[in-house]
Amino acid sequence: MDWNGVKTFLAIAQHGSLAAAARALGVNHSTVYRRLQAFEDEINSKLFFQQGNQYTLTAAGEELFSQGQSIQAQFDAIQRSLVGKEQKPSGVVRITAPFNLANQVIPVALNDFRRHYPEIQLEILSTNEPLNLNSRIADIAVRATSHPPQHLIGKKVCSYPWGFYSNQSYLKKVGAVRELADLSQHKLIGGAGNLLDLPAFSWLEKHYAANITTRCDELTAMSYFAESHHGLALLPADQARKGLKLILPVPDIEPSHVWLLTHPDLRKTERVRLVMEALTHHFKQLG
Repeated sequence: MDWNGVKTFLAIAQHGSLAAAARALGVNHSTVYRRLQAFEDEINSKLFFQQGNQYTLTAAGEELFSQGQSIQAQFDAIQRSLVGKEQKPSGVVRITAPFNLANQVIPVALNDFRRHYPEIQLEILSTNEPLNLNSRIADIAVRATSHPPQHLIGKKVCSYPWGFYSNQSYLKKVGAVRELADLSQHKLIGGAGNLLDLPAFSWLEKHYAANITTRCDELTAMSYFAESHHGLALLPADQARKGLKLILPVPDIEPSHVWLLTHPDLRKTERVRLVMEALTHHFKQLG
């Protein structure tokens, strides 16, 4: 049985669609589709029902999924054990981080690191989706969370306060914002999808839902809508940049805490440890 076929099957079952499985595996959509078709032909069994873009398990798929998870866990444990024994600073380190941190913070954080350790290759996976570090899709996760997964190890490296951001020229047209009561006179950019689970956007929905005229499911997209005069956006301070300024802090909202996380099996892997140290040093300087 082709192990690539098993991995592809498990990824689709875990994520529910070909597109999400492709992102998790780091391959394209057509590769996932081709592997699934070949695997179903190989075992002569249909594993999924398809409805639109969503894939749900058949009875045969459910049986294979239960067994496949156990096999995958054993393969992943072997791989982590072998990688964890490496002590030389070379090889690939995969880092998953939210879009804005991957774009603006991590390149700067690892600038000097690149000069000191040229044999360590970096792969940056820009996504807000939680990736499974058990499966070695990523070695280090940079995540903004108040509750990091208990099976990972790491540390909180900085916190970003929340506030309302806008393009300065927008405010010249519609007036200043000096206190929260002024928000009722402005168009607001709110969250959608998983963002609505964050305390900041629960607060915004509770107090100013009537003023929300645009919604985004990702913070960086939200910040660019604010910069393009669509209204005020509630954002953490890491989104501040030229063209997007803090208009009104909101101290009542809990700050966004940034954690650096890795799998316990990789904590002594030299190349992973060195990258973790470089990132920690830079984030600590940010506050």
